[in-house]
Amino acid sequence: MTQSDITILGIESSCDETAAAVVVNGRTVLSNEISSQIDIHTLYGGVVPEIASRKHIERINQVIRKALSTAGKTLQDIDAIAVTYGPGLVGALLTGVSAAKAISFAADIPLIGVHHIEGHISANFIAAPELEPPFICLVVSGGHTHLVVVKDYGEYEILGRTMDDAAGEAFDKVARAIGLGYPGGPKIDRAAKEGNPDAIHFPRGKVGDSAYDFSFSGLKSAVLNYLNSEQMAGRQICTEDIAASFQQSVVDVLVGHAERAMEEFHYDRFALAGGVASNSALRSAMQKACEEHNVAFYCPPPILCTDNAAMIACAGYYEYIRGVRSGLDLNAVPNLPLGQ
Repeated sequence: MTQSDITILGIESSCDETAAAVVVNGRTVLSNEISSQIDIHTLYGGVVPEIASRKHIERINQVIRKALSTAGKTLQDIDAIAVTYGPGLVGALLTGVSAAKAISFAADIPLIGVHHIEGHISANFIAAPELEPPFICLVVSGGHTHLVVVKDYGEYEILGRTMDDAAGEAFDKVARAIGLGYPGGPKIDRAAKEGNPDAIHFPRGKVGDSAYDFSFSGLKSAVLNYLNSEQMAGRQICTEDIAASFQQSVVDVLVGHAERAMEEFHYDRFALAGGVASNSALRSAMQKACEEHNVAFYCPPPILCTDNAAMIACAGYYEYIRGVRSGLDLNAVPNLPLGQ
């Protein structure tokens, strides 16, 4: 590393992962520490915000120390602190923001608030150092489904977004309904491999005349109605077939919207991001679609798809070199829109 290298400490606590990372020049990850709360929230069938906040408070200092230690850095080596300030669970966000502000003040290090979805998009820059804007990105996670044109670093045009349930939220709710439990995404992915995706025809959600917006609440309701009708008729339910058919419906909608954007906007690169980007059926279908349209396909490895701090540090780096700084009045914004 040279004197011109910029080292960012990233902090992420928007949901149920307490994470810290040290990243150099936006793309070289020296450490990426994640403390997951999945085992705790599994007991309740989903994330309990109050419990998540308490666990973040317990773990955040330890995770930050571990990230610095693993990277072989001290706070004196850090050029800026990047922290997720929205969107997310307000109590969870506040823990990360408060820790980042305290360190920023005590060590006199610049502070940068980062948008969580921008972090997910930026994970692709770590996974593929050759990737540069502009490109189209589909962000699919537990709380968000966005189809975005990444015009430049930090500059986005939103083509479509979910009007109700996000795709990941639908995965969790359907998994709970068919008895797979939490977290729903990976459990449905595994069950679907043993099922027939054509066994049950579930609807492909559409939002009025909008070509790019998403809706998954109707699909969720269709699965619940199917379960109820089968149970009332006394017929045996095949969990694997339901999982596969539900997953196929979600994948068809996501890929269909993406292909439409490829055809309309003619970008030669397409990226996936967010926790649901770990889904094997979605990755495979999207890669095939990109090949058919002669578009380069990018998708981070699963560890960078789920919530992590390396992606926040990466996004923070590009904000830093643009001159963006946050004050000590930075606050958590649970419904923060992309582009702010």
